[in-house]
Amino acid sequence: MDIDLHCHSTASDGVLTPRELVLRAHQQGVKILALTDHDTIEGLPAAQEAANEVGIKLINGIELSCIWGGATIHILGYDFALDDPYIVEATESLHKGRWLRAKEIAKRLAAKGMPNTLAGAQAVQAELGDSSNAPARPHFAQYLVKAGHVRDHSDAFNKWLGAGKIGDVKLHWPSLAETMATLVNAGAVISLAHLYHYKFTRTKRRCLLKDFVDAGGHALEVVNGMQLAEQVGTLSILAREFNLKVTAGSDFHLPQKWSELGRYRAVPEDLPHLFVPAQI
Repeated sequence: MDIDLHCHSTASDGVLTPRELVLRAHQQGVKILALTDHDTIEGLPAAQEAANEVGIKLINGIELSCIWGGATIHILGYDFALDDPYIVEATESLHKGRWLRAKEIAKRLAAKGMPNTLAGAQAVQAELGDSSNAPARPHFAQYLVKAGHVRDHSDAFNKWLGAGKIGDVKLHWPSLAETMATLVNAGAVISLAHLYHYKFTRTKRRCLLKDFVDAGGHALEVVNGMQLAEQVGTLSILAREFNLKVTAGSDFHLPQKWSELGRYRAVPEDLPHLFVPAQI
């Protein structure tokens, strides 16, 4: 695909620097890219510089964490100004929250006989590139593997860091309403990310979508990497029902895992895209 609206760099939990990510996207034939790091815009200036060099159209993006219905939800915001005061204030608050979260993860892991995981996760993060942001769960997972506490990355999430495990810390996130207000006030265009990741019932998915639309949401991410085709079908039905535009992206974090940059299942042809290449 020549457009990818969901990917991550070392500014959050990816393994490529923003520059490396843009260059790889160019090699994969991507012409329009949104870098959507978790809760930070730190990587966007370097990504823009690289995009200018290779002729990629870069859309400013972010994937914001928030709480709805007791679960962590991710909202994709696009096409905002880097110096927008609402975005700056929100990311500064989330920066602090992510450090509190990392410390809480380390505290919980230490209580289970795995000490020094924060320092270990920071070391893993430093090997990937400079970042002032807190280490994320993938960094903790990689350290747990290195320290011999788990067999591999999947084992780390299955035992300690995945949804519902002790390392799945949901503290410190703003509410969905607060996050939506931030993006609306910033003049961003807004998409609800990977709805199937939340393990909701059909009724709860519809309730979330209603609240998202009522708060000013514009689009639904109907394709996230190589997710199941039947999920794409269900999400497409919901996008039509709620009169939403759609986004799609690889959700790229690292090479040869989940999905490559610009690689994801096809979006049904009748659905209106949030960004139309000819209009960008």
